[in-house]
Amino acid sequence: MLSSLALLSLLPVALATRPFLNEPDTGIEEALGETATGTLPDLDQIVGLPDFDWAARRYLNLSDYTYYRNGAAGEWSYRNNLEVFGRFRFRPRVMVDITNIESTLSTSILGHNFSAPFFISPAASAGRAHPDAEANFVKAAGEENILYIPALYATLSVDEIAAAKEDDSQVTFQQVYLDTLNDTATQAILDDAERLGHKAIVFTVDSAADGNRHRAARFGVGSTDTAYTYSTWDYYHKLSNMTSLPVILKGIQSVEDVKLAAKNNVPAIILSNHGGRQLDSSPSSLEVALEIHQEAPELFEQLEIYADGGVRYGADVLKLLALGVKAVGLGRPFMYANAYGVDGVKHAIQLLKHEIAIDAGNLGVGDLSKIDASYIKWANNGWFS
Repeated sequence: MLSSLALLSLLPVALATRPFLNEPDTGIEEALGETATGTLPDLDQIVGLPDFDWAARRYLNLSDYTYYRNGAAGEWSYRNNLEVFGRFRFRPRVMVDITNIESTLSTSILGHNFSAPFFISPAASAGRAHPDAEANFVKAAGEENILYIPALYATLSVDEIAAAKEDDSQVTFQQVYLDTLNDTATQAILDDAERLGHKAIVFTVDSAADGNRHRAARFGVGSTDTAYTYSTWDYYHKLSNMTSLPVILKGIQSVEDVKLAAKNNVPAIILSNHGGRQLDSSPSSLEVALEIHQEAPELFEQLEIYADGGVRYGADVLKLLALGVKAVGLGRPFMYANAYGVDGVKHAIQLLKHEIAIDAGNLGVGDLSKIDASYIKWANNGWFS
């Protein structure tokens, strides 16, 4: 008979080989499993963000779904992005007045006010899910007053995306990839962003080389950005001098680079591993945020830190906010929700707002701006390693 110590030594192996659920089993198959392939269940039957993935997988053709879903190599980072939040348990407080929690969801991002501490992350080719493509994100974000960051490699042109705004007061940022050896092309992209009224540039820096995407390669839907990219801190300063807009760096994955971002006067960063699409075994944004909290928490005060990757629930948002992250981005859930058009994107926003509020209430947080790391047990006490 194996000793208890021997059994414990085998535990990581057993857990590492456990089946992976792309979305949790919450009864959706039993309730909606008879939905015909190529059709969508009624929107009011979508009760959480993972449901949009389930619906999109049955509705979209395989190559379009694969474009959104794929990750790098064996997709362990994609998987970890989703599962990492379950490793850490809440420490709920009770006997707290939480009745006004909904009124505290608003936040500011680089001085711009929004109704909730989350945003629509840049993701390319929204037209694979709906003919109105990125216009649905602009309209839904405007109506719900959250930030939308259009991707450079969008289905619609930059002018078409800007034209979808109801008025000039809506705040959007522009994500960019750059040919860092072609200043003329870069200047044109930056000038367009200013002309169209974007309030910041989001420069993706976690895509220095082509992503190693096996799933995508099988269906011919690999990365659009395949070049080796020259990018340094000197280039960041050069880029900042080419535009009047603040330049945010997206794709920071270590506390060392956050320190360098602060040293180089970067106003804000997005912790991200590109949705697990570039480098397998790259860390989740939650793990990087925890690293910052443990090793250099002052960084959360020196620049604005946002995060994206794997967020599917209000509880996930709360765990990032508790560490000091100012706002949280979501990409795939909104791309899947876009199969329903603007109403689907709005429904996704409303679901997440509601979950953040009720989860904060059950956590004993009466004012979301007061959440801190004391509400979570940050020891890795989850089900897997």
